[in-house]
Amino acid sequence: MKLHTEAVGSASAVSAFLDYLRIEKGLAPLTVNAYAADLEQFSAFLQRHKVPLVKARRDQVRAFLQQLFANAVSGRSVARKLSALRQFYRYLLLDRVIESDPTLNIDSPKQWKILPKSLARDEINAMLTPLALPSKRKEAAAIVARDYAMLEVFYAGALRVSEMITARREDLKLETGYILVRGKGNKERIVPLGRSAHDSLTQYLVDSRPILLGSRTSPLLFIGRHGRKLTRQRVWQMVRAASASAGRKASPHMLRHSCATHMVENGADLRTVQTILGHSDISTTQVYTHVALDRLRDVYRKHHPRAKIG
Repeated sequence: MKLHTEAVGSASAVSAFLDYLRIEKGLAPLTVNAYAADLEQFSAFLQRHKVPLVKARRDQVRAFLQQLFANAVSGRSVARKLSALRQFYRYLLLDRVIESDPTLNIDSPKQWKILPKSLARDEINAMLTPLALPSKRKEAAAIVARDYAMLEVFYAGALRVSEMITARREDLKLETGYILVRGKGNKERIVPLGRSAHDSLTQYLVDSRPILLGSRTSPLLFIGRHGRKLTRQRVWQMVRAASASAGRKASPHMLRHSCATHMVENGADLRTVQTILGHSDISTTQVYTHVALDRLRDVYRKHHPRAKIG
């Protein structure tokens, strides 16, 4: 009953706001209709979470704008929709319908960078569930073990495809738990590997890589049949096939950004993430800033003694 009451309250608030635009501000009918359409679109977005307009939060406004960008809506249109939301919530704030403005301190769309797509943690877990190795063909089992090790390294170290297929056997330091990665511009960085990646790599190196090599040799860490170098297309196909179990069409780049996003969500600072990703400029890593701010807000609300007062 509460949700229904709030929904009715939101409808009344929108109606009063549109009347305010028409009567007091004297806006043209087409402009008022555009505001109404923008509010209706945001309301539909909130309905997925069963949240009425008058209860919208800042992170939901940001998520809505990110969705618009992801759907190739122009920056100009996104700016107009944000302007409509700002005016609506300022009106509600002045009218004391709400206590805080969810559009406050949201950057102009011109300053935005679209957060790269990433996978949820349960989707990552589904992808990284070890597959049963084929028992009849050793080569097929070796390929499965190799692909699994590559998936673990993609997620553990946020590697690019080019970095994965050019990684050398000598770059891997399993005894100390890291890999030396050569990134863009041949810049080197040291990337730590977790226990899961360590274990899968150990199995691959001991049991599978020798089978794929056969009588040949290769300086590369990850190889194809007969020691051949893997292609970018083959790696993309492998990741796409592995992600089918999670109901997604993932790419290697999504695994890279999933690593960064989940690290920030768990409290990693942007400088550390910058180092692992191999970004030369911190401004590139700042695309994850809002993830860090959302976590900061949640931690503050949970731990600050006066955060919940009032």
